Amino acid sequence: MPTTPTLEEQLLHLKLDGWCIVKDVIPREAVAAVRESVAEATLRHQRSDAPANIGHRTGFINYDQSFAPYLVTPHFIELIRATLGQNVRVSFTSAMINYPGNARGGLHADWPFNQRNAGHIPAPYPDVVAHLTTLWMLSPFSAENGATIVVPGSHRMETNPSAESCSHDEDTPYPTEIQAAGDAGSVLVMDSRMWHAAGANRSDSARVAMAIRFAPWWLNLNGLRPGSGERARQMEATGLTENEVEAVKPEVFAGLPEDVQPLFEHWVEG
Repeated sequence: MPTTPTLEEQLLHLKLDGWCIVKDVIPREAVAAVRESVAEATLRHQRSDAPANIGHRTGFINYDQSFAPYLVTPHFIELIRATLGQNVRVSFTSAMINYPGNARGGLHADWPFNQRNAGHIPAPYPDVVAHLTTLWMLSPFSAENGATIVVPGSHRMETNPSAESCSHDEDTPYPTEIQAAGDAGSVLVMDSRMWHAAGANRSDSARVAMAIRFAPWWLNLNGLRPGSGERARQMEATGLTENEVEAVKPEVFAGLPEDVQPLFEHWVEG
């Protein structure tokens, strides 16, 4: 029987390859209920601008909190804090459902390394982990149902296909890309610089997931805040659009577990 990777092994995997999978963040006996809750809330609050065959809801913590207790599952949050420092913050919570027929997405890196965002770190990037993307597998991730495509080691490149100057086209598969498969309840943790893409769902079932991103205390998130002057100045200066992360409602924050609240207190409405 394969052994569970140690924290040191996971940190090494993140450093060298840019990603790792943390198993059983949501216990197997609980993951079906979380999946159903997330799928129902996503369907009810679906963004009208979501791409075809994708269910999508940003600011998801305001619409569903079933996953919140698991944000501090010890062997998960220990890895996040060992990478970014003790005072980590959640920057994004998004639900993503890839329905059958969903096409492959383009290779890119996430905010703040996506060069199409107004508030981006310009390439070439400094060699520092500034943001983590975590993809929560509420359904099993497989090649058939569109498991996330990753390019191991690409977090050490100086740019990514979202930049016009990048020599690799975003819609062209990369020679060393693989798909990150895993069981329901597992979480794919990756350096946000890493090149990745949604896989094509060739199955007859929806793949339910969440993207929860983490920032260190020093990373400026104000450009994501609706109505902020900093956001307006970034967009005006660059002519680019920006992600928008709605504030956490005070009543939602008050209902979160006490040990989860520090991850969101920077974003509470008011």
